[in-house]
Amino acid sequence: MSTPPPEVSALAERRATAREARDFATADLLRAEIAEAGWAVADRPDGFDLTIRPPYDVVPSVNDLPDHAGDPDTHRASVAVVVDGWPDDLAAFAAAVLQHAPPDVVLLALDVDNRDGAGDVLHALANSHPGRVVEFHVERSTGWAAAVAALARADRAAVHVLADLSTIFDGDALTPLLTALEDPAVVGAGWRGVRVSNDWLSFEDAPAGEVEAVLGYLFAVRRRALLEVPPHPKARFYRNADMELSFALRQAGLGRLVVPAVDLPVHQARHRGYHDSDPTLRDKESKRNYDRFLQRFRGRDELRLPGGQSSGAR
Repeated sequence: MSTPPPEVSALAERRATAREARDFATADLLRAEIAEAGWAVADRPDGFDLTIRPPYDVVPSVNDLPDHAGDPDTHRASVAVVVDGWPDDLAAFAAAVLQHAPPDVVLLALDVDNRDGAGDVLHALANSHPGRVVEFHVERSTGWAAAVAALARADRAAVHVLADLSTIFDGDALTPLLTALEDPAVVGAGWRGVRVSNDWLSFEDAPAGEVEAVLGYLFAVRRRALLEVPPHPKARFYRNADMELSFALRQAGLGRLVVPAVDLPVHQARHRGYHDSDPTLRDKESKRNYDRFLQRFRGRDELRLPGGQSSGAR
């Protein structure tokens, strides 16, 4: 690792002092000076790290991404994905999207902290596919809901497709979803749907057709609906939060959720968000999401669909 020059280290020390004093305006100015000197500063609980500035813009958090919520639609759909490391997974996911998605679909990717060089891979993809791959880079994660909401605000597509790096296209899996959304009564369409049990304490896969919720592995939503009803801000982890989002969209009367009655050409690779996350944090945040889901929706029988007799668990 390169050693920063003394003048850059001094700027970083002054910035740390300003942050301790909660003088964030001064801290931002000092960050800009550090960036002009060719370095990037990343905060840690016990200090900061200085690294050579990458050849792309990095903003402090998702709150600093562009906001196009009020802009008109410029294209049919964007596939939005959060990149939290795993550069090989990103490369495989992007290659499949670029090969199989319709040419008017944009890949919108948010890199968090260039973990394991994933941000560098994203930058290379954006350079190789200008206009088809749109890159955003942030220094730190603020959780699943904040990232999803920020990407929706940064988008300009009519349809915003939530996806996960583990979801690999084997063919054109998007056209059936976009076709389903041509029905104005449909607000979202996805790969996998679920329904809750009669006691609301578990849920299982639902057959094709109208569903109670769509899982976020591949979930196409009208962008304006997602802007109106974003994920709950306390959902830092994806698990059960996608189900909560589904019920919130339906509760708001924005339309039905469907799974097309065709076998989408998709398979799931290793799902890092579940299998490679801290199990203690994963289980705690998943429970928080489900507890909040129950508080909001349990007993709302008008949101149930016929046939919800399941007793399985996700």
